[in-house]
Amino acid sequence: MRSLFISILSCLFSLSVIAQNYPHQSNLLWVTTPDHADWLYKTGEKPVITVAIYEYGILQDNLEIRYEIGQDCLDPDSKGSVKLKGGKANIPLGTMKKPGFRDCNLSVTLQGKTYKHHIKVGFSPEKITPYTQMPADFDAFWKKALEEQANCPMTPEVSFVEAYSSDKVDCYLVKLPCYKPGHFVYGYLTKPKKAGKYPVVVSPPGAGVKPMDPMKTIFYAESGCIRFDMEIHGINPSLDAETYKDISRAFGDHHANGYLANGITHRDTYYMQKVYLACVRAVDYLSTLPEWDGKNMVTQGASQGGALALILTGLDSRITACVANHPALSDMAAYAEPGRTGGYPHFGRKYKGVELTPQVIETLAYYDVVNFARGIRVPVYMTWGYNDNVCPPTTSYAVYNLITAPKEALITPVNEHWVSLETRYEQLRWIQAHLK
Repeated sequence: MRSLFISILSCLFSLSVIAQNYPHQSNLLWVTTPDHADWLYKTGEKPVITVAIYEYGILQDNLEIRYEIGQDCLDPDSKGSVKLKGGKANIPLGTMKKPGFRDCNLSVTLQGKTYKHHIKVGFSPEKITPYTQMPADFDAFWKKALEEQANCPMTPEVSFVEAYSSDKVDCYLVKLPCYKPGHFVYGYLTKPKKAGKYPVVVSPPGAGVKPMDPMKTIFYAESGCIRFDMEIHGINPSLDAETYKDISRAFGDHHANGYLANGITHRDTYYMQKVYLACVRAVDYLSTLPEWDGKNMVTQGASQGGALALILTGLDSRITACVANHPALSDMAAYAEPGRTGGYPHFGRKYKGVELTPQVIETLAYYDVVNFARGIRVPVYMTWGYNDNVCPPTTSYAVYNLITAPKEALITPVNEHWVSLETRYEQLRWIQAHLK
């Protein structure tokens, strides 16, 4: 019970920080309502949103609202302002001739302070297709990489972590050799203390270089799953937070030396090859656990972790099901085409120091989620929000539309780059319902 309580508090705190559209304990509330209840339109249709503003729960009037409207994560193509009359204002969003999303960014100044908000609506998003193409030797490239990693000895180092263990769960810190001799990744392994055979859930991390807290997902082990929360950089996750900040400043930020850009001009030197292979190595290790039920090997993750969950599912036939929130690393090179929305980390746009040269585009094709999604053959459960500017809905649809395996989507239009605590538990319930 104590661990579940800590997990709930941790999740709620993180969500209150991330949910930018509705800042925690703000005096002001935006209410933006599209004239289609599901926020979706056919290409060529012309949506209108109704805007209302409440301060301290009191409907405001005669305020000037400024707006900028443009395609998902691209520059605005129209600007203007409207005044609240009778407590509301209507704003036409224009239209799109091709499938995609338009974003209306709003701002208002009240008592000297500026408040911002935004809302996206979709146009025939079920028809979105990716920019990224499949290289002819994609399968051969990854087959060779996996064969080379197989020569790396499987000699895990496992140590019990009392601080994260309880009367129901045992926690271990695992150090795994991967990629090539001398390279390692870490992870926290949590499993039910009670003897038995259990399904395995392997969970790669979100983007960045940051500490790990297995207590956030301890409810998986408490509910009868073995779970492996991965660290992908070869950095001991038990290091203190200040040390992690120092490492992140040098290695994790969005600049030319950041890990997401390291070696990006050639497929054989790109840093993410080690990361993808490390995910497979984690499955190598987890499949040796005597407590594994021998049947169920599930991937689950969010953002970069959602991308890696899908990538691992497409790369490793031992995976039996996949859960992914708003996947990053999806259609990354799309900004190379004018008018196209690209995926995180937004190379050629927001990411400093990396341009979408022909060499970079060629490299990314071997590492993009969309090309792994084409090969997925097991059930997939995805969730994403329309208001996400980190992993835009355009690229989540580009991935989801490609999957031909059994699939389900939980689409939460209002969400930015977050999911609710209830959604996290719903994902566990989905996993349990799809066990063999």
